[in-house]
Amino acid sequence: MGKILVTGGLGYIGCHTTVELLGKGIEVVVVDNLSNTTIDVKNRIEKIAGKSFPFYEIDVCNTEKLKEVFASENITGIIHFAAFKAVGESVENPILYYRNNIEGLISLLECVKEYNVPNIVFSSSCTVYGDTKESPITEEHPIVQAISPYGTTKIVGEQILFDFANVSSTKVVSLRYFNPVGAHSSSLIGELPIGIPNNLIPYVTQTAAGIREKLTIFGNDYNTPDGTNIRDFIHVVDLAKAHVKAIDFADNHSFKVEVFNLGTGKGTSVSEVVDTFEKVNSLSLNHIYGPRRAGDVEQIWADATKANEILGWKAEISLEEMLRTAWDWQQTLKD
Repeated sequence: MGKILVTGGLGYIGCHTTVELLGKGIEVVVVDNLSNTTIDVKNRIEKIAGKSFPFYEIDVCNTEKLKEVFASENITGIIHFAAFKAVGESVENPILYYRNNIEGLISLLECVKEYNVPNIVFSSSCTVYGDTKESPITEEHPIVQAISPYGTTKIVGEQILFDFANVSSTKVVSLRYFNPVGAHSSSLIGELPIGIPNNLIPYVTQTAAGIREKLTIFGNDYNTPDGTNIRDFIHVVDLAKAHVKAIDFADNHSFKVEVFNLGTGKGTSVSEVVDTFEKVNSLSLNHIYGPRRAGDVEQIWADATKANEILGWKAEISLEEMLRTAWDWQQTLKD
């Protein structure tokens, strides 16, 4: 398989994927600007994997610095995570998201073109489906106007990659994932938001730990059984394993672009997540309901049949285990 460049490889999904790659004996090079993680994560990855790897503290928007990595490392495949990812923040600061997420991808593709890298796996999102009323949703669902700038960057990113693949020999796998949660079973790595969390589970765990006074659930008047949003929550380790499958698939098949949904195929409401978290961890959360949050889709969950059948991948870890590992990880942060 050669040497795989993981951009954003010390971030939440990136660090779990790096662990899985190293565990398969694959050589890894990581690039990360540490905007939403810390250098200590590198040591934690190496402790889990029992292996070291080259790391470059570089912003992917810095094309010249990025080219230096390609010049010194024999990169044969890329998994591209490096992007901002908070829906709410993107609504408040759209220019930040357009500049970082789209410029970063273009910068990376300039390097891919110059160094003839054969494969790239793109971190996309179910947000490309917009505020759909159809779930479970397949890859055939039309791409519609996004309801957040974050979602728009993923739509534009996929289009850029499609156009690039059409005029190059680089194969593109776009992974549209749903809601990654949980942490590695070792409790050495997990979601580590800098500042106030934008995602549900870190806010849940920080509230349980007493770091946050209360959890606000945004909206309880949606057209769902309990009035709260419904999402397809997937364990981050299951998600990481899918990226390894994707890079192997790209290495061994002929195509230009392939798209896969990554989810469990089951929708769970925010209220159900809170109730399950309390149950599996024997805790009581201080939570209230607030107004709907701009950019939030009412309900969406995956039809992951294509990934199951073509990639040979399936989500296996239960919601209970997702929430148990998330809390175990949070507790290690208190030490």
